[in-house]
Amino acid sequence: MLPEDKENNLAIEVKSLTKKFNDFTAVNNISFSVDKAEIFAFLGPNGAGKSTTIKILTTLLKPTEGKIRINGFDPVKEQDRVRKSFGIVFQDPSLDDELTAYENMDFHGVLYNLDGDLRKKRIEELLKIVELWDKKDLLVKTFSGGMKRRLEIARGLLHHPKVFFLDEPTLGLDPQTRNQMWSYIVDLNKKEGITVFFTTHYMGEAEKIARRIAIIDHGTIIKLGTAEELKKSTGTNSLEEAFLQLTGHKIREEHSSPLDKMRQRRRMFHR
Repeated sequence: MLPEDKENNLAIEVKSLTKKFNDFTAVNNISFSVDKAEIFAFLGPNGAGKSTTIKILTTLLKPTEGKIRINGFDPVKEQDRVRKSFGIVFQDPSLDDELTAYENMDFHGVLYNLDGDLRKKRIEELLKIVELWDKKDLLVKTFSGGMKRRLEIARGLLHHPKVFFLDEPTLGLDPQTRNQMWSYIVDLNKKEGITVFFTTHYMGEAEKIARRIAIIDHGTIIKLGTAEELKKSTGTNSLEEAFLQLTGHKIREEHSSPLDKMRQRRRMFHR
């Protein structure tokens, strides 16, 4: 048991988390915690268990075993309270292309029952932060990939979440856009004390931005610490070198989970 003052300082607490899909174990008895206002990177090869873990933390999947707390709430028993306390940018785009940037933000605010005046103020504030206020009335389908990512970040922060989950948020973005996006997030982390939990395949991002890093492989956390601690323990000079030493050089294939396969069948059915 953690001391009560330590528990009160945790934004995320995971104990002995396991997720099985029939005979396949996607996440195998992992434990870790993330402090409030910490920027925490969750790294691993394709199919290591990263996205499955995020789906459990954000109430999209139920764990097979284990205990989880997000801002003190249980994602299994207190789904609504957990959902109100976090924001998320998914790996796949989730905006409505047929709505304007402002309409996407406004709709999200309505879903979270934000008061009208507060909603308008927050939308303007965030769209200015991500430099999209002048594009607020344009349809999202006219946006570049970088603009859409910036809008998703603004939308995820609209309801003042305590924890911000980012699942490979910079995938496919050019270096300039990636650098700009992280500047927004780090600045908000400092100003609003938001806890940031992110996955990425860009090791330089994690090394530069995260206070601590967990590396997961085959569903198990194999190392957790600062970038310097990971490099020192592996005798390497960069986080990428440490990552490769811990997880190997073999190219991994991404395998679909039963949930992903079900979604794919649903898409095919509706064509």
